[in-house]
Amino acid sequence: MTLAFTFPGQGSQSIGMLAGLAEDYRQVQETFAEASQVLGYDLWELTQQGPEARLNATEQTQPAMLAAGVAVARAWQAAGGPSPALAAGHSLGEYAALVCAGSLAFVDAVALVAARGRFMQEAVPEGQGAIAALLGLDDAQALQICDSVTDRAAGNIVSAVNFNAPGQVVIAGHAGAVGKAIVAAQEAGARKAIKLPMSVPVHCELMVPARERLVAKLDGVQVNAPQFPVVHNADNRSHEDAAQIRDALARQLTKPVRWVESVAALRAGGATILVEPGPGRILTGLNKRIDRSLKTMAVHDSASLDKALTEMQVLT
Repeated sequence: MTLAFTFPGQGSQSIGMLAGLAEDYRQVQETFAEASQVLGYDLWELTQQGPEARLNATEQTQPAMLAAGVAVARAWQAAGGPSPALAAGHSLGEYAALVCAGSLAFVDAVALVAARGRFMQEAVPEGQGAIAALLGLDDAQALQICDSVTDRAAGNIVSAVNFNAPGQVVIAGHAGAVGKAIVAAQEAGARKAIKLPMSVPVHCELMVPARERLVAKLDGVQVNAPQFPVVHNADNRSHEDAAQIRDALARQLTKPVRWVESVAALRAGGATILVEPGPGRILTGLNKRIDRSLKTMAVHDSASLDKALTEMQVLT
């Protein structure tokens, strides 16, 4: 049996996350303390006390989720959990995967994702961008809807940005175009088409200004060959060359997250067990829908950590 870690991205954060795990594993608060030194504010206090609006602001969410993923991975290691043979991360989660693989230093990754969040927010003024989830349509239908409502001449675009699971596609772009796409999806028979509580239209061409700024930031960061393969969102491949890793991280901002293909790449690389280190279990649900032959587990508190380790012993 071969273990892969799959790290979640934005959307899994919540006030009080990892509080129980922190009571049993000092690595949790130690990890957040490291991040706080880089950020200049108490990240653990923010995740535990809020305010929620600040935690959900992209510039704060990204380091919070990075720290959460790394903290759970460190607690897993401290509890005697086996090291993964492969890893991947959903969007922002890719940075936690690279830290876990020794490709990025944690403090460097914290600074990178804080800047990444700021660049993304500043790329599109508040209220001009939007993001929505389409459920119950296939990928081709979602793509056709985005094409049909995009009007480049009028500066109104929308595109598919997350292929999360069969029948679950996320779209993003200008707010007006996203609104039209929601209506078109409902008319096409979508089970649900809803706007998500995020103002940043991630993984589409509106993020080009953010990508250009991130490239400059990445150039100043030490990147090592990962100790095990990390599947990148941009091309669903793993890379060892520093320049290729930097390029994959930059391209990720304007390329869709093809999570179905990422899970397939982990499976092709030999993974049979997928563990999601971090708050929530969003990826675990998606992973189960994508490939039921894989054993999927979420680790977010002491009970789920103990259960996962027990199951690992049985499976291996």
